[in-house]
This record gives sequence, structure tokens and C-alpha cells, in this order.
Amino acid sequence: MKDELLRQIKDEVLNLKESPLYQERKKNAVFPVIGEGNHDCRIMFIGEAPGKNEAATGRPFCGAAGRILDELLASAGIERNDVYITNIVKDRPPFNRDPLPEEIKTYGPFLDRQINIIQPHVIATLGRFSMEYIMRKFNLQDELQPISKIHGLMFPARAEYGSVKIIPLYHPAVAIYDNSTKDTLKNDFQVLKSI
Repeated sequence: MKDELLRQIKDEVLNLKESPLYQERKKNAVFPVIGEGNHDCRIMFIGEAPGKNEAATGRPFCGAAGRILDELLASAGIERNDVYITNIVKDRPPFNRDPLPEEIKTYGPFLDRQINIIQPHVIATLGRFSMEYIMRKFNLQDELQPISKIHGLMFPARAEYGSVKIIPLYHPAVAIYDNSTKDTLKNDFQVLKSI
């Protein structure tokens, strides 16, 4: 049942001609990135938008940031196959720019459906855009602060299917530009290990 519902989302995104990024996808002959992983996972990771490698393959977090994510998962004793990984925005913004508000608004409902289908116990956001979107979605806007203040903290929330924990995390790409942040990321991932 979950597989079929998630396949419907994939089909809808593939045909999402009204998306501001649809023409970019066609022009560059790349793929949307719907998500990948265990449909019965306890932990769902949500990034912001696909990068170049992700759009070329249709797989989330398969480039340099993906290698760091794999390392962080391993540091917490978590198998990548045991989690589900997706983004808010399913198509790559040109030149890896930040997703625009209208792009988040276009793709957000697909993410909302993915969350309700998969029903994770924990949602770990990767980066400030996904942190803000998810915290607002789960009525945690009063807790919103810069990611530098709340990364690695756990916020209990209610989903349509029951209780869920929201954990804002830095995007793994920060360690590409500043290797000294990797220890902070590893410490934050220990929170997931404890769950």
C-alpha cells in the first residue's frame, strides 16, 4: 500500500508541468528526486533540494554531501537502508541556488503526503529551509531560532498519525566548506542514535 501511494507521488511530480522548475528539468535532461529508503523507517531525513549529482541520478544525497551523510549515519550506527531520505523541493534549482518560497509551496504538499504515508517516529531536517518548513508544519514556529542555536535539539510534536520528534540538523554540505563542523554534526547525530 505504501509503495503504491509513494509511486503515485513520483508519477505526479514527474508530470508537474506547473512547477517553476519543470522546464529546467526538461532543458537539462535531469530527473526529479522523490526520495529513497525504507518505507517503514523510524527516521526520515528531509533536505532542501537536489544538487547536480542528485538531479543527474534521481537519487537523494548521492554526491559529496551524501558521502558525509553516510559517514554521519555510520557514526551513529544507523544504516542508510533503514532510513528514508528526501527533500522538500524535488527538482534542482538552477546553479544549486536556495529554493524559492514558491518552489517550496509547490513541492511542500508532496512532502506532506510522504510523511503521512511513511509515518516516521523522527523527522531529522537537514538545513535551515527544511527546518523552517517542518517546524512550521508541526506548529513549532514559536521554537524557531537560527539553526546555529537549535541544531541537535529534539522537539516533540503531533502528526496526523501520532507523536513525532523533530530534530533540526545542519546540512551535511556545511562540512564540505568547513571540515571543522564535522565533529558538531557527529555529535548531533548521536541524538538519533539514542532514539
